[in-house]
Amino acid sequence: PESRFLEEYRIAMSGVMQELVREEGGWTYVGELLNGRSFSQKMDHLVCFLPGTLALGHMTGADPTNHEHLDLAKKLMATCVHGYKLGSSGLAPEIWWFNSQGPYIKPADGFSLLRPETLESLFYLWRITGDPIYREWGWEIFQAFESHARVETGGYASLEDVRSSNPRKRDKMESFFLGETLKYLFLLFDDQGLMPLDKVVFNTEAHPIPVFDL
Repeated sequence: PESRFLEEYRIAMSGVMQELVREEGGWTYVGELLNGRSFSQKMDHLVCFLPGTLALGHMTGADPTNHEHLDLAKKLMATCVHGYKLGSSGLAPEIWWFNSQGPYIKPADGFSLLRPETLESLFYLWRITGDPIYREWGWEIFQAFESHARVETGGYASLEDVRSSNPRKRDKMESFFLGETLKYLFLLFDDQGLMPLDKVVFNTEAHPIPVFDL
């Protein structure tokens, strides 16, 4: 095995934890460094893949402390799910911001593309911890999809503003909604043990790749 990849992962996660992880209003999040210097209290929904990555690293022995990565994964997962509760629709915005009171949505950032990252991490944390809360959170998100994003003639649509209790639909469905979002939802509720994490690795587009012994 190439041990240098393990070392690079540990260096990367150490940098994230030291430079990007903050807590505001009781919620842990991952911000941004602008030009490598100025910290921005902004977290994109895209960042919500990280709880799953940290949990997977814990499962495979990549966490040198054997608990810090999983502890952080659980805190970030709770923050990501809380993003779905910020508006009246039960769906998360593209971006949320943080201040001393916690997370909030700026008007320009309230749209939803029905991204997969939160559900991806819920899937990993469910598989790795067995805690039913991750399935409960996933079911709540699915119900919000059904209530607000489903199109009667078929498919699901992105939404203009998740703060609204009746958000306007866009005339568009992103390809990743079928390829990733629904796939991770299916796996989250799969009881047959499909795609065991010691046999399969998912790439960034949720395509399963078999793990080979070297």
